[in-house]
Amino acid sequence: MRRLFLLMMVFCIACMGTAWAAENELKIFIWSEYMDEENMPKEFEAATGIKVRLDLYESNEEMMAKLQAGGVSQYDIVVPSDYIMPSLINLKLLQPLDHSKIPNLKNLGAKFKETSFDPGNKYAAGWQWGTVGLMYNRQKIKDADAKTWAILFDPAHDPGPFYLIDSVREMMGIALLYLGYDFNSTNPKELKAAADLLIQTKKRPSCLGFKGGVGGKNDVVAGVASAAIVYNGDAIQAIGEDPQNLSFVVPKEGSEIWLDSLCIPAQAPNPDAAHKWINWILDPKVGAGLSNYNHFATPNEAAMPFLLKEDLENPGVWPTPEIMQTLVFTKDLGKDNRLMDEAWTMVKSH
Repeated sequence: MRRLFLLMMVFCIACMGTAWAAENELKIFIWSEYMDEENMPKEFEAATGIKVRLDLYESNEEMMAKLQAGGVSQYDIVVPSDYIMPSLINLKLLQPLDHSKIPNLKNLGAKFKETSFDPGNKYAAGWQWGTVGLMYNRQKIKDADAKTWAILFDPAHDPGPFYLIDSVREMMGIALLYLGYDFNSTNPKELKAAADLLIQTKKRPSCLGFKGGVGGKNDVVAGVASAAIVYNGDAIQAIGEDPQNLSFVVPKEGSEIWLDSLCIPAQAPNPDAAHKWINWILDPKVGAGLSNYNHFATPNEAAMPFLLKEDLENPGVWPTPEIMQTLVFTKDLGKDNRLMDEAWTMVKSH
C-alpha cells in the first residue's frame, strides 16, 4: 500500500508540474524573421513570467495545413494574413477573443477594428500591415526600369537572375494586375492568361523560379539574384544594411496591401497566455518596438509617436497616397478559390 501511495504521489506531482509548465509556456506559430526572435520572447517573459516557444512558417497555406493536421491544439498564437482568415474561421480553427482580457485592443486604428473579414475583432487583432513589391540590385537594374512589372514579365527586358514569389494569391494577383485585370479576378479566361504569363516567365533562362517568405530577399542580398518579389518590410531591413546597392518599389501597375493578425487556435493549450501576448503586443511602446525592428507598418495607432522618423518618411514602409491607390486587398474568393488554385497548379506543374 505504501509503495502504491508513493507511486500515486509521484504521478500527481508530475501532473502538477506538467500543468504548471503548460500555464507558463506560450507556443507561437509565426512567419520567419517577423519579430526579434531572441529578445522579444525574453521581454515578454520578464513582463509576465511566461516562456515563449517559436515555430516558424513561410506561407499561409503551410500554416493552415499544420493547424488542420493537429496544430490547432499545439499552438497558442498564429499570425494569418487577411485573405485566409475566412477559411480559418469557417473551418472553426480559431476561437473568439475575450476582449475583457485585451484592454489594449483600444489602441488599434479605426480601420483595423472593422475589417471586412473580422468586423469588431471577434477573432483577430492586427499585428502588422504592408505591401508586396520588387526588391532589386541597383547595380543590375535601373530605378526607372524597376517601376513597372514589365522588368520581369516582358522578355524584351533582361533584369538578370530573378525570383517570383511562391505565394498563390500575391503572385497570381500581380500577374492579373500587369495584364490589366482585377487582382481578385475569378474570370476563367483572365486566370488562364495570368497563368500563361507566369508559365512563360518562369521558363525564361533568367528566372530562378519561386521562393516564399524571406528566401528571395536573402538571395538578392547574397548576390544570387538581381531581383525578387518580396514583402516590403523584409526588403527595407536589408536595404538599411546596403542602401547604395539595394532598393524596393511597388511597380506602377500595383500590388497587394495586406494585414496580418494575431489569432488564437480553437484548441490552444494556453489561451490565457495568448491573450496576455496580444495585449502586450498592443502596448504602444511594444508595438512601436516591433515595427522599428521589422520595418512593417503598425495597425497600432497609439504606437505612432514612438516609431522611427526615417520609417514614417519611407514610402517603402508607409506608402504615399499615390502608391496606396494602386494597392489591393486580397479577397476571400469562397467557392471560386478552386479556380484560383487550379490556375496556380497549372503554373507550378508546367
